[in-house]
Amino acid sequence: MVRLFVRLKLRLIRGNLRGDTIKQLGFVFSVIGAVVAAVAGFLLFSLVRLAPADVALDIGIVAFTLFTIGWILVPLLAFGLDETLDPSRLALFPLTTRQLAIGMFAASATGPWPLASLIVLAGGVVGLASGLGGVLLGLVAVVLQFALCLVASRAVTTALSGALRSRRGRDLLAVAAVFVVLLFQLPNLLLNRGLPGEPSKLLESAGSALRWTPPGLAAHAIADGGLIGVADLIVVAMVVVVLAWLWIAALRRALVTPDSSNQSGGSVRRSRIGRFLPGGMLGAIVAKELKYARREPRGRISWFTAIAVSGIIMFSLRGPGGWQGPASAIAPACLAALMIGLQAANVFGIDGPSLWMNAVAFATDRDVRTDLAGRHLAIAIIAVPLLTVVSVVAALIAGTLPWALVAALTAWGVLGVALGVGSVTSVILPYTFPDRLNAFSGAAPGQGGQAFLASFGAMLGTSMIALPVGLPILLGAYWLCVLAVPYGLLIAWAGRRLGASIGFNRMPDLVAAVSRPT
Repeated sequence: MVRLFVRLKLRLIRGNLRGDTIKQLGFVFSVIGAVVAAVAGFLLFSLVRLAPADVALDIGIVAFTLFTIGWILVPLLAFGLDETLDPSRLALFPLTTRQLAIGMFAASATGPWPLASLIVLAGGVVGLASGLGGVLLGLVAVVLQFALCLVASRAVTTALSGALRSRRGRDLLAVAAVFVVLLFQLPNLLLNRGLPGEPSKLLESAGSALRWTPPGLAAHAIADGGLIGVADLIVVAMVVVVLAWLWIAALRRALVTPDSSNQSGGSVRRSRIGRFLPGGMLGAIVAKELKYARREPRGRISWFTAIAVSGIIMFSLRGPGGWQGPASAIAPACLAALMIGLQAANVFGIDGPSLWMNAVAFATDRDVRTDLAGRHLAIAIIAVPLLTVVSVVAALIAGTLPWALVAALTAWGVLGVALGVGSVTSVILPYTFPDRLNAFSGAAPGQGGQAFLASFGAMLGTSMIALPVGLPILLGAYWLCVLAVPYGLLIAWAGRRLGASIGFNRMPDLVAAVSRPT
């Protein structure tokens, strides 16, 4: 089983790279990144030996724990992008559950990044071991820690595989992924606000709290190198066995449970907001886009990301050295408007191949303009209340509630500018949204550069066009906020006219660009 699944994994990697230059380059850069991470991680972990023994042990415990958490979280974020993580793809194999578990374990350990992880963990032996006993126990501890990471990762992924294939599960995964990304801002927040205590005390507290976790026991066994270390490793081995048993049980259940993601719902609810929408083509487009916002994870993740990032900005740049006065409320609201407006940089991508039905119904560029207007109105229906809330919260955090009015008006204007710029980028640089389980897959193979140019161009264009109104407001001319909304509406109208004129003439190319196979 081990040799078979390793060969299958290597053949899958090779087959996925065949004939695709973009994927081949990406794999080469991934291998280079894994080599750099392995060498740098091993050296840094080895340098822990220069610290006092108690500090080195605390660092080792925290590092081993972070490794385990990373191995649990990263495969969840990659679910839908990596076919080997979904046990349902193996359901028809004529193998027992235990054979599948052994093979999947071997496949999990195959690849550049698992090997890099093992090398980094081996650096803990150099950094923590104090004698021959520590080295010998350290080699066993590294193997057990690596097995713990693999088994815990597979157990969690297998147990949640059914939910991750459903729409609600993908939504939860997208939200969780944004929180994980935002955790990287935590050190910045702590540094800006000042640490609640001395770094050495914080490290000592973390090491003491994590000492009796399985990763903490593995790190302590390396540093101890004696009978206590042997007892630690016995406990870690028992935990690995228990997790393996739970994984096999979850795998057995996953292989016989029907896939709920392919089952249709019992009823279709009518939209309550439909009665307030205009009639004709405009209202139909708005209703469709609002359904996308409610049901499509790839569209909804941008909304949550915009608000979450704005919240981080509010706290991280508040106080000494950050924004002062009304700018501390205006800037986060404008940033949220900019990020929400980036959704309009490729408004046709979410339709995919079904865009041809719109294309055959467009008789003139006026119809394209109506389509763009409906998409923009749907974005505004959601964005205007959200930006209002962001403005009020930012003003309360800044300490003066009246600043919320200036922030909201300016943000609404920036949103209008972003929608106008997005109308042009949507017809000049369209690209496909991959139809995958993962909400973070950005474009079809070969369109990554086009997606980057569209997003970057929309962001740069919005910033430059909004500058004549936004910059004076940030510098103190707050009365200009009354002109922000008319200015934004004017740019949105002009962008729709220009985008409709260009898009109608190149509609076949646009349909082909958003219908690339993924």
